[in-house]
Amino acid sequence: MAKTEFFDSDPTVIAKAKELKREMKKLIRTIEEEDALSVQTIDQLQEALSSFKQATKTKKMSKSSSLEMLETVSCPEEFRCPLSNELMRDPVVLASGQTYDKLFIQKWLSSGNRTCPKTKQVLSHTGLTPNLLISDMISKWCKTVGVDMISKQHQLNHVNEEKGVTKSDREVLNSLLCKVSSSNLQNQKSAAKELRLLTRKGTVFRALFGESSNQINRLVNPLMSLNQDEELQEDVITTLLNISIHDDNNKKLVCENPNVIPLLNDALRRGTVATRSNAAAAIFTLSALDSNKVLIGKSGVLKPLIDLLEEGNPLAIKDVAAAIFTLCIAHENRSRAVKDGAVKVLGKKISDGLYVDELLAILAMLVTHWKAVEELGELGGVSWLLKITRESECKRNKENAIVILHTICFSDRTKWKEIKEEESSYGTITNLAREGTSRAQRKANGILDRLRKAMNLTHTA
Repeated sequence: MAKTEFFDSDPTVIAKAKELKREMKKLIRTIEEEDALSVQTIDQLQEALSSFKQATKTKKMSKSSSLEMLETVSCPEEFRCPLSNELMRDPVVLASGQTYDKLFIQKWLSSGNRTCPKTKQVLSHTGLTPNLLISDMISKWCKTVGVDMISKQHQLNHVNEEKGVTKSDREVLNSLLCKVSSSNLQNQKSAAKELRLLTRKGTVFRALFGESSNQINRLVNPLMSLNQDEELQEDVITTLLNISIHDDNNKKLVCENPNVIPLLNDALRRGTVATRSNAAAAIFTLSALDSNKVLIGKSGVLKPLIDLLEEGNPLAIKDVAAAIFTLCIAHENRSRAVKDGAVKVLGKKISDGLYVDELLAILAMLVTHWKAVEELGELGGVSWLLKITRESECKRNKENAIVILHTICFSDRTKWKEIKEEESSYGTITNLAREGTSRAQRKANGILDRLRKAMNLTHTA
């Protein structure tokens, strides 16, 4: 494939060059057919050649000047993709709120990454939203400095070529699926390992799995028996994770397969640490679709996720936290998580200072359930939430802590005394009302207002 060119020449120039080519071909045919060559025909051919030469020169100059302009003009930092450090052609917004060039962030996500490259934040979903404002600003900037944006069609063609599926690829997949669904354990294990590697390395085999639900059935077939091989289970579960990463169609196909969620549920309970971690990661990935959140939540998967969180294995805990967080974006799953003991587990980990960033974000969602507020009170949650609000250097943690305290303050008046004492001693709530994030400021001011009203009522009485 030829090297990608960043800028196309003026389409008017291209059209003119094509028209001149047609005219020259016509003249050449006339010359071949004429017995006596006329001076007029020769003159017309010379004129066409001269015009074509000029058009070609203009085309080259257009490309050259656009490239030179891009190299010499300093591109505004906000127009550069954080991944490529180049001018963005198709800016999109990630779940973290950061903007990236679509081609580069898709490659990042397709490689199995589930965090924001810039902030390292765990993504609640992998959807991409066009950043129309930045796109318009980039377009205006390009016009101002005199450069042309890359042809979007050329970019799409480039992506499609990368994802091209060949007949050979289909034959390889079918051969491996035949082996993995056979009765021979060694064949199953070798095929599963190969499928795991193929779906991890590129998009071709992930895309092939998305063509039919039967492919998924054949893949998970060896896990349907009672006596499962641990190594085989790990490879099949990891392959499911790789397939799910590909796109929304794959997520829907995998999640709606009646065998997949029960198998992931089983893997969370009795797989190796790597298997359990990858099962949690698969659930997180599948939960990017709202319809999947509800379906997975109903399956009872939150309980084994919470149990795995309580165990606290460092290899699995971040994937588990991401899965619980994403599932609990659906309101009906919050009551399930509270019922399955999430508040107690989260509270213990946070009070011990473990994985506070990830777990506090989950707790801030669950506290909308009345039972979560009650349990936090019993666990002495107000004291360590106030400590986080006072001492944490992370603005997001301060925000989540004050969000939880705000709900407690408005739900349980027996906690007002402890909050008032904190405010009297350290001015914690007032400081956050001045220096916190906009959301933290609103919640802090809400608490202060509630405390003032309570004091006024006391004095009046």
